[in-house]
Amino acid sequence: MVNAALSREAVVPSRQRLKLPPWLEIAKPRLIPLLLATTLGGMALTESWPMPMPRLACTLGGGALAAAAAGVLNCVWEQDLDGRMLRTSGRALPSGRLSGAQAFSIAVALACSAALLLVMGVNCLAASLSLLGLCSYVLLYTVLLKPRTPQNIVIGGLAGAIPPLVGAAAATGHIGLGGWWLFGLVMLWTPAHFWALALLLEDDYRSVGIPMLPVVKGPVVTSRAISHYAWATTVASLLGIFTLPAGGLFYGLMVLPFNGRLLQMGHNLRQDPTDMTRAKGLFRWSILYLFGLCLLLLLARTKAAEQFSLQVFELIALFPAAGF
Repeated sequence: MVNAALSREAVVPSRQRLKLPPWLEIAKPRLIPLLLATTLGGMALTESWPMPMPRLACTLGGGALAAAAAGVLNCVWEQDLDGRMLRTSGRALPSGRLSGAQAFSIAVALACSAALLLVMGVNCLAASLSLLGLCSYVLLYTVLLKPRTPQNIVIGGLAGAIPPLVGAAAATGHIGLGGWWLFGLVMLWTPAHFWALALLLEDDYRSVGIPMLPVVKGPVVTSRAISHYAWATTVASLLGIFTLPAGGLFYGLMVLPFNGRLLQMGHNLRQDPTDMTRAKGLFRWSILYLFGLCLLLLLARTKAAEQFSLQVFELIALFPAAGF
């Protein structure tokens, strides 16, 4: 009963947040900043960073519009499902504050605006990848995988991992090693992040028959999987040392405390998988973790960080000469 109460407490506060206009609510604006952060991370991993401001603005603007369109289409497809879940029953579509036809029109307008802005202001590759991310989220994850398999977020995480590729393509016109590394890292990060949330929403997902991992396998198996993916994420994060064009050593040192905290919280949850406070803490930290990692990528490309990395390498090179 305590765990169920905590789960409901984690879900219900969404109703107490600032009420957004219906047209803005269905765009899921709270999800967009993290997608834009990983887009910037993909840019920072290229030799072309920093980018010209007009192209940077068009990339972020187009990415935001495409993400908003995906959020709206998700709401349109799941409006009946949302109406049956405690957490989402008050959303604009199931509550009748906006019609499905109106929402679909908004989604089409957003998607067309995103494509136009990216094609005209960036390049066709960035536009194509952005629309691929939209389609992956709506068709691959929402329509195909989410109602059918507990591994939905493992495969469906592809949609959330595409923004780094968009950033790399916007910066250089192609996707290099750094963009693919960040794409893979976000894919590894996604299950631990989302399954922590799924633990909080287990009752809601069970009530409507969505086979999220906690519903199908229970909290013990889920917490073990979260821990495994947390380890995979932290190991993969260290490869950024080698994929950054410069400042890799600075990034590698600064990311260590982020990794340590992620592993600690994953371990704590595994010790008590039914503790919803630990699940909520891990979910929140996973968001800060990805934001922080992208910030470190940007900071690593500053002159100060590049100089720091060079000085450390020079210091290391002195050790053989000193007889160590």
